[in-house]
Amino acid sequence: MSISDLDPRLITDQPGLAGAWAGFRRRLQQGELGSVPVVFGIAIIWLIFWIANSRFLSPGNLTNLVLQIAPVGTIAVGVVLVLLLGEIDLSVGALSGLCAAIMAVLNVQHGVPGWLAILAGLATGALIGGFQGFWTTRFRIPAFVVTLAGLLAWQGALLLVLGNTGTVNISDKTISGLENTFYVPLDTWILAVVVITLYAGSKLWEFRQRSAAGLPVPPLRTLVVRMVLLAAVVLAVAAVLNADRGLPLALIIFVGLVIIVDLLIRRTTFGRHVLAVGGNSEAARRAGIGVDNVRLMVFILASTLAAAGGILGASRLFAVNQSSGASDTLLNAIAAAVIGGTSLFGGRGSAWSALLGAVVIGSIANGMDLLGVQSSTKFLVTGGVLLLSATVDALSRRGRQAAGRA
Repeated sequence: MSISDLDPRLITDQPGLAGAWAGFRRRLQQGELGSVPVVFGIAIIWLIFWIANSRFLSPGNLTNLVLQIAPVGTIAVGVVLVLLLGEIDLSVGALSGLCAAIMAVLNVQHGVPGWLAILAGLATGALIGGFQGFWTTRFRIPAFVVTLAGLLAWQGALLLVLGNTGTVNISDKTISGLENTFYVPLDTWILAVVVITLYAGSKLWEFRQRSAAGLPVPPLRTLVVRMVLLAAVVLAVAAVLNADRGLPLALIIFVGLVIIVDLLIRRTTFGRHVLAVGGNSEAARRAGIGVDNVRLMVFILASTLAAAGGILGASRLFAVNQSSGASDTLLNAIAAAVIGGTSLFGGRGSAWSALLGAVVIGSIANGMDLLGVQSSTKFLVTGGVLLLSATVDALSRRGRQAAGRA
């Protein structure tokens, strides 16, 4: 199988390895390599930490890594949507803490059932997102300013909701079970087979539909290679999780949200409108797209996902306190989205970038904790990785613009 079989865009006038190398360089310059650099980076990070401490790749530590990244990763999925618009939401961290606090106070202090308290927290996130989105679209105030005001306001609201206690401990099994429920090996293997089957079925159906419509399709052997790779990854993850406590419910929730948002972006009219607005809002407006409505809905979705991330974080810690959603929550969520491959300039990105970026951020933090490295070094390394990702994004954008002018 040749490189050109994998992707028609790699075909160049030069034959053999020279043509393949030229095509690779062009794709690198124009940011068309997708998730490959991030996956390669994760492999390097894991290798380094495994050499430094063999416990890093143990089933127990990898399961802990999954539980650690689920809350911030969920918030990052919402950040991806905002970044696709070419906007930024600085309130997601504080908002996640506030919504988790509302859930905890309703459940612990007012006796509201756990499931209903969770829904109340999510609804609060949606309402806040609608408020911020309305303020941005109605008064044409930059989202940066509106959400910065939200960052300050929701931190104050968190303190107000918690009151004098400062900390609310959670014992409800419905809430705590979100991050502390594990499924037995049989359930894990069954789910793995279902995921592989659904992926293979969807790809083959898409291949058949595009072929019938006369649209260009990748070679069938390329699809087979992708299916085999996905199957290997899914089965490996299942084996590692089963070697410890089993499949965490938090992972199902997190990956499920990533899949839903990915389908929303790639398979729906709304998703295409989001990409169009992020690419060129004026052109989208002239094409008849309701730009303000798209922006409003994105902020609602992003805030709801931030609330979900805050709830997962509270479930993991069995508590909500005055520092919930504070510290580096906001920065890690934005960093995860950018490091995973979502462009800061709008119009380019994927929900999967939130997952990959969260794995990068979480792996760095987890590995350095195992090595006993100081927090100062951890922040420096994470900041360096973020700056590198932003630089690659800027250079790729410049390459695409140059290619467009050519």
